[in-house]
Amino acid sequence: MMTEAKLRKRHPGNIITTIIAIIIALAAAVYFIRFFIHNAKYEKTNDAQVEAYLNPVSARAAGYIQSILFEENQLVKKGDTLVLLDDREYRARLQEAEAAVEDAQAQLVVLNTSIRSQKTATTVNEDQISAAKARLWQQEQDMKRYENLIREEAVTGQEFEQVKARYTVATSEYSASQNSLRTSITKIDELQSRRALLLADLKRKNALLDFARINLAYTVITAPYSGRLGRKVIQEGQQIQLGQPLVTIINEQFKWVIANFKETQVHGMYPGQEAMITIDGIPGKTFQGKIESLSGATGAKFSLLPPDNSTGNFVKITQRVPVKVLFTDTALSAVKIGMNVNVSVAK
Repeated sequence: MMTEAKLRKRHPGNIITTIIAIIIALAAAVYFIRFFIHNAKYEKTNDAQVEAYLNPVSARAAGYIQSILFEENQLVKKGDTLVLLDDREYRARLQEAEAAVEDAQAQLVVLNTSIRSQKTATTVNEDQISAAKARLWQQEQDMKRYENLIREEAVTGQEFEQVKARYTVATSEYSASQNSLRTSITKIDELQSRRALLLADLKRKNALLDFARINLAYTVITAPYSGRLGRKVIQEGQQIQLGQPLVTIINEQFKWVIANFKETQVHGMYPGQEAMITIDGIPGKTFQGKIESLSGATGAKFSLLPPDNSTGNFVKITQRVPVKVLFTDTALSAVKIGMNVNVSVAK
C-alpha cells in the first residue's frame, strides 16, 4: 500500500502541476518585488491625460460660404486655404474705397494747382506794386515841381490840378496794388489750410481702403499653423457671422501631459526632472518626458466652484496638484489628444 501511494505522488501529472505552481509563485514574487522596488524609486499616477492646443478657426468676416476645401481630421499646413466666402460685397466696398481715394487725390491735385496759380498771381502783384511805386514817385516829383511853379505863378491852376489828380491816382494805384498783394497772400493761406484738410481726408480714405483690403482678405480663411483638423460642422451656402467658429485645429507639433499627482507625491519634484510615460492606447512602448512646471495651486482651486470648508462640512480629502510634463520624444503621431497615460517620476 505504501508503494502505491508513493507511486501516485510521483505521477508525472503531479510533478508538472507542482513545477507550474512553483513557477507561478516565483513569477508573482518577482512581479511584486519589482513592483515594490519601482514604487520605492518612483512616484506614479494614472490620473493623467495627453494635452495639446485646440484652437477654433473663427470667421473674421461675415458672409455666405462659397466653398469648403477641407475634410474632417485632415492634416493641413500653415497657410492652407480652408474656406472661401462669397467676396462680391467686399470687392464692391474695396472699389468704393479706391474711388474715394482717387477723388481725394484729384481734389488735392486741383488744390495744388490753385496754390501755384495764386503764388504766380502774388508775383504779378509784387511787380504791380513796383510799377505803381515808380509811378507814384514820378508823380510826387511832378507834384513838388508844380507846387513851386504855382507859387511863382509859372503855371496855371488848371495844370496844377491835373498834376495833383495824377498824383492822387498814382497813390490810389499803389495802395490798391498793396491790398491786392495782401489779398493774394491771404488766399494762399486759405488754400494751404484747405490742403491740410484734404491731406487729412486723404489719409482717412487710405485707411478705409486698407481696411477694405483687409476685410476682402478675410474672405479667404486659412490654417493658422500646421496641424490636424477636427469635425466638419459647416456646409457650403451657409451664412456665417463675424467671430463664428468654423473648425477646430489641433497643433500636432506640440503635445504634453497634465499629470495630477497627489499632494503627498509632489515633494521634491522640480522642473527639468525626467519622467517616464506609458499610454494605455499604445501598449508596450514607454515615452520619455520631463517636467516643465508644477501648478501653484491644487486642481480643486481652479474648478468653477472651489470647495469651501468654512461651512463646517469638512472631510479631509487628498488633493491633486497638476504637473505639466513635456514629451522629449519626437515621434508622437500615434499619440492622440485626451489619451489616458501613466506617469512615473523618479524620487
